[in-house]
Amino acid sequence: MVQSHDTSRRAPAGPAHRIDAASDACVDAWCAVLAAAHAHDRPDLPAPERAAEAGRLRVPALHSRAAAFAVPAPGGGYAGVALVRLFDSADNTHTAFLDALTVHPRHRGAGVGGALWAEVHALLAAESRTSVSAQLDAGGPGEVFARSQGAVCALPLVAYVQDVTRAPADGRPALPDGYRFLAWSGQVPDAYADTHARAHQAMDDAPTGDLDAQPDSWDAARVRAAAQVVIDRGGVLLTVAALATADDSVAAYTELVLPTPRSVRALQYDTVVLPAHRGRGIGRAVKLRMREVLRAAHPGVREIMTTVADDNTPMRAVNAALGYRPEGGLGVHQLRL
Repeated sequence: MVQSHDTSRRAPAGPAHRIDAASDACVDAWCAVLAAAHAHDRPDLPAPERAAEAGRLRVPALHSRAAAFAVPAPGGGYAGVALVRLFDSADNTHTAFLDALTVHPRHRGAGVGGALWAEVHALLAAESRTSVSAQLDAGGPGEVFARSQGAVCALPLVAYVQDVTRAPADGRPALPDGYRFLAWSGQVPDAYADTHARAHQAMDDAPTGDLDAQPDSWDAARVRAAAQVVIDRGGVLLTVAALATADDSVAAYTELVLPTPRSVRALQYDTVVLPAHRGRGIGRAVKLRMREVLRAAHPGVREIMTTVADDNTPMRAVNAALGYRPEGGLGVHQLRL
């Protein structure tokens, strides 16, 4: 979310409207706003990729519907854009996630953010949603705007980055006796789908702060559906698992997503060690093995970015040992409607 308080020399914003996010023209205009905001606000980070943004607009996240809005700019294109995810699983039809609310730097201070938020708010009201959340940079303009609307930080996070172009200081990955590695790209092999789903379910004990959302149950069908979203968006999903050799079940796993096959920054998704297998260094081992898999399959990737909750002490310790460095504070802010 991006909003400015400078109201000088700006024409008033026109009305926001819902857009056809599937059209190439809308994707191009959308990406122009994001690229301009990126160059103005965070030029130190990798730039948005058109293919990834097209996938995000056209393929909803699992168990959700999407609605995109824009404010037209004088002379063509967009002055600002917004994307909201409306969760539709049984336990979460009361809440939503604001995936983007971004204003082009040239059009800040003209009420564009307010016009977009008014449309989003009207949709949430029509859907009887009672809360909405968004992940925002700590201290950034999006957080300022969200707080001005009454949002509070429900889950403090820190973004960490690992440089994968340098040799790791802690050597090759090694599992304790009784375990072996398995790696795959895309869909989980059928033989491991059920135990992989059970491992996903162990994410239920990850910190969620005060967020007004319930975790969905995992089974093999949901594991496959989640992977298919990444694939349908044009991304790459890599998984490294540690299997318990006694029964060949998934004892731990870690996932990375490349938004596109050409991305230079990979995104860390889940890292999970089942409770019965914790305290043996398996989480560190699967992440080290993932680094090897990533470098072999996608040598153009320069870094991995992950977010960790402030109170997730075990994972913060693992990441520190692997050479992750803090990149900045984040927070999942939530507004009760």
